Amino acid sequence: MRLLMLGGTEFVGRAIAEEAVARGRRVTVFHRGHHTPPPGATALHGDRTAPDGLAALERGEWDAVVDTWSGAPSAVRDTARLLADRAGTYVYISSRSVYAYPASAGLDEDGPLVEEASPDAVQADYAQAKRGGELAALSAFADRALLARAGLILGPYENIGRLPWWLTRIARGGPVLAPGPRELPLQYIDVRDLAAWTLDAAERGLSGPYNLVSPPGHTTMGELLETCVRITGSDAALRWTPPDRILAAGIEPWSDLPIWLPPGELYDALHTADVSKAIATGLHCRPVADTVSTTWRWLRTLGGNAPQRPDRRPVGLAPEREAEVLRGLAD
Repeated sequence: MRLLMLGGTEFVGRAIAEEAVARGRRVTVFHRGHHTPPPGATALHGDRTAPDGLAALERGEWDAVVDTWSGAPSAVRDTARLLADRAGTYVYISSRSVYAYPASAGLDEDGPLVEEASPDAVQADYAQAKRGGELAALSAFADRALLARAGLILGPYENIGRLPWWLTRIARGGPVLAPGPRELPLQYIDVRDLAAWTLDAAERGLSGPYNLVSPPGHTTMGELLETCVRITGSDAALRWTPPDRILAAGIEPWSDLPIWLPPGELYDALHTADVSKAIATGLHCRPVADTVSTTWRWLRTLGGNAPQRPDRRPVGLAPEREAEVLRGLAD
């Protein structure tokens, strides 16, 4: 398979490009040149937001294209139109954020979608941008477009900081504010499992939308954090705290305490998706211990300093704020 990876040097794109190279595929990575592409891939340079930024893609043919773009949908539109007659499948790595909020528990791919999304938009919020990207891919490739609606993504190369924050915080040791309930089920996908399914699906010629995340309850908040303690070898003591007390302390779910959401509408939207369609097509989700241990090994090669996307606010509770909250909970 001849694969064109749009991006391919960070997190999701890199995981897909590396998996494709490992499979012996002919991989071309189109990127801006800010990071080194995976060994074995051919590099083309260009900036999709600049005039003539797609010039390097004006020639060439590929069996599949994978696009992880999360900015203006017009960039997906322009790229997909340029490649429509020279590529087989167009895989757009989308998001479950395309579903209208609040997304009900157990929602499948037929759920209602966000409104007012356009493939021509040059500015949009995240949900509308991802839905606009889907519409752009569908407009150019029709039934050759595959829409991978990913949920929470964890694993090596993460540049958002969610699992890296928990690992570095727990490795520091001492009492750790652990958001309960301990048995709260979590739903996420390891980036390497996302990569494997994406390539399998492209090679099989699958099309249409797929919720791409693990089955609900693949792990729990307790198992995740306890695995972090074990893998890091830390003396951290997890202080399990009910959601109402955490919220009363003014702590923001998801951003102050990454990954965690208290039971409710947002939790239902992010941790209870119906993924039976993806499972039926071969999605395999590795154990949480594999995700945690591999991410920890990768972090240690970086001296514990995970990369951070410049367009995302860093996540995680400041040490002094955590200590303050823990003192308050002990009173």
